Amino acid sequence: MNLRAYAVLTLGSLAAGAQYPLGATTRGSWGSSAPYDAGLFTPFQDLNALSVTEYTTLLHPHFPAHSVRVKQSHFCDGEVQAYSGYIDVGARHLFFAFFESRRDPDEDDVIFWTNGGPGGSSMLGLYNELGPCRVTGPNTTERFEYAWNNLANVFFVDQPIGVGFSYADYGEKISTNAEAGQDIAAFFVIFFEHFTKFKGRPFHMAGESFGGRYIPVFASAVYDRNADLVYAGLTPINLTSVMIGNGDTNSVATMMSYYDVQCGSYGFPKVTSISDCVRMKQFVPRCQKRLKESCVDVLDHIDCLDAWEFCQNSLTEDIFTRRNPYDALRPCLDKPDFESCYPIVGDTTTYLNNRSVQEALGIDPHHGNYTWANWEVNARLNEDDRWFRAEHHLEALLQRGVKALIYVGDKDWICNWVGNERMTLELEWFGQDALRSQPLRDWSVDGVVAGRTRSAGSLTFATIRDAGHMAPYDQPVRTLEVVNRWLAGQEL
Repeated sequence: MNLRAYAVLTLGSLAAGAQYPLGATTRGSWGSSAPYDAGLFTPFQDLNALSVTEYTTLLHPHFPAHSVRVKQSHFCDGEVQAYSGYIDVGARHLFFAFFESRRDPDEDDVIFWTNGGPGGSSMLGLYNELGPCRVTGPNTTERFEYAWNNLANVFFVDQPIGVGFSYADYGEKISTNAEAGQDIAAFFVIFFEHFTKFKGRPFHMAGESFGGRYIPVFASAVYDRNADLVYAGLTPINLTSVMIGNGDTNSVATMMSYYDVQCGSYGFPKVTSISDCVRMKQFVPRCQKRLKESCVDVLDHIDCLDAWEFCQNSLTEDIFTRRNPYDALRPCLDKPDFESCYPIVGDTTTYLNNRSVQEALGIDPHHGNYTWANWEVNARLNEDDRWFRAEHHLEALLQRGVKALIYVGDKDWICNWVGNERMTLELEWFGQDALRSQPLRDWSVDGVVAGRTRSAGSLTFATIRDAGHMAPYDQPVRTLEVVNRWLAGQEL
């Protein structure tokens, strides 16, 4: 495939931009530390003018280390305009897909979506959960009626490097969510600066599972760097909310919930024996103490890992060895792993390895071996970032007026509603007392109870009835209703 670079900079201005070394100043990780000359920059403006067969390369003088390749891509749903491409950061290349809103692309909000894992591809979110089409077999898709782009413009990004269709030229990698967040933030500034109709739109950052750790960190990167954009004379991103589905925002709270969902009265099937519940109850205080001492009060990676393994062995045997850990209502085909519990993932992998599909997406043919999960990324981020206190980022966002929606399928064991509810109640922010004073109440869709919710100020917690770990897959109507009301500023 030929590449067509859209030259928004002269050679001289490129050289000038390159004089700002990466990391030279606080603003250096993003680009120039001084206001840029708007006369050096010409936005591309018209998405419809993008080529269907070749990439257009977008540059910006404030971000000399980043560029974006993008093309029109007629795939998934012919009803709306679709685009795909790569976020290029030196030798690192993040794949993305973008769908305009079915309703009003010139006015509707913008959503960024990432799956979790860590190491899980966001193409699962696109093709199995909330995108405009769904995989129905190894070679087929169909239009999806309850897509999130019914009312919003939606981006799906395979991140971090090595996940899904994203790749590195020489094995480059990132080790922390904070590193990944800088690339995501730079991408959206470049995209919005070129396609100016999106400037100032309400922007929502959404994720699932380990995305409960990604999203608060990514959103914090966007928020913090808005000051740099204002200083440089650029339009800041209108970060409006974060949306976390079945998240693992606080791993300690998640771990400590496993005894409760197996042995308590929280709406889960009683599949754990009485003797096992009695045994586990004896381990709960020991587990709490060890996690607090080694993972919370003082982070000692070796002691914390030992404490985690102790708790996992003591509290999770039934969940992870005898049941579908992702959905209490759905049996797995074989062993309780993700592909066996969600067979559509295998069909999606086959579909995305079809060469004609990859050509439509514009996938680099040298990096077209698609897998739904990168286990090396999973191991690295689990080791380096699992104990990072993502809930502190969430607290800080709330304190600064960024709204937060925490929704959870009520039949998910692994990132269950009990742990997520406790996480929200323990958040230290100005609305904590008000949130704690609110009881859980039912919310409904068309007169039928669809879950339970609690809300105060800018934070809403909601369960989605009869949904598992991938709530948009299990209960698309109810999940979309939550999102639609959230975007409209309505209470559940």
